[in-house]
Amino acid sequence: MAFTVNPDKFRFPPEFSAGVKGKRVLISGAGKDGGLGQSFALAAGLNGAESVAVHFHSSYDDGLDLVEYLRSQGVNAFPLQADVTNMGDLWASRSYVIEKMGGIPNLVICNSGLTEKGYSFGRSLREIEGESMAMRRARVRQAFINNLTETRLVLDTKIDGFMAMTHLWSGEAVYANEPIEFVYISSRQAIDPGVSVPGYAIANWAVLQLPKVLQVNLGRSAELVSAFSVLYPFVRTGMTNEYAENPKVFGRWQPRMLETHEAAEGFMQLLSQPKEVTNQGMFEAIVEPLPEKGEKAVKFTWKQVRFDIKEELTPFSAERPLEFV
Repeated sequence: MAFTVNPDKFRFPPEFSAGVKGKRVLISGAGKDGGLGQSFALAAGLNGAESVAVHFHSSYDDGLDLVEYLRSQGVNAFPLQADVTNMGDLWASRSYVIEKMGGIPNLVICNSGLTEKGYSFGRSLREIEGESMAMRRARVRQAFINNLTETRLVLDTKIDGFMAMTHLWSGEAVYANEPIEFVYISSRQAIDPGVSVPGYAIANWAVLQLPKVLQVNLGRSAELVSAFSVLYPFVRTGMTNEYAENPKVFGRWQPRMLETHEAAEGFMQLLSQPKEVTNQGMFEAIVEPLPEKGEKAVKFTWKQVRFDIKEELTPFSAERPLEFV
């Protein structure tokens, strides 16, 4: 059985259940065992959600085990297999989700995302002593293709996938005249990018704009739809586990990696806040040491991120503006 986490760690204080209690919740990228999406599905299902759609693309073994467990706990959980970058595949899931939930989702958590194995963006491969020019050209070309293919997949999944999920379910909510909430899972690398993962950093930056873009496009219907984004630091998952004991990777942000149940509890605290607090917000998870409570003890808080955009006329243009008649 691929379900290995301890589900008891995902039962949180009653005051944190307000964001999911009685709601129909859809989580994309929720199939992978030990993943962040799985933790959101457990948090929703074990804290009062009416129904939980466990979305996955290829992680069907893990995803089906998660659904089986949630059902054993009396949760109306069901699997949703779809490629979020394939618009036909995603559209075909619409009626299935509505039928299984008994209505459209009230809460959509856009979590799908990949990362990159890593490469030096903007730099060529190092030379190998004794390598012929022809061999180096071939090696550099292949690395270039492989790197950009990997980045394209990350961008497609995070940006195209999030936009498609938003467009689909926002449209259904407006049509049905029912409120819906979107949460976009981003990363601190969006505002503090690290090396070797350019596609990941750019994709996570892009999704920060989705709540505002959505609100502007909805116009008068915007009152039905609320949305915010969450920027996590390192969380121990299948993608990051190999770095869990390497402070050179996560040390600039936190004393240790968060466990998925800790990330989920923080998420539930944020989700339980009133819409007027969270709507259109960007919330950064901060993890700080708490030495008086033990070596591994940490303090988890939320910071709201605001972009201070300034527009200033450039001196050269102010002095000599172009005039078109």
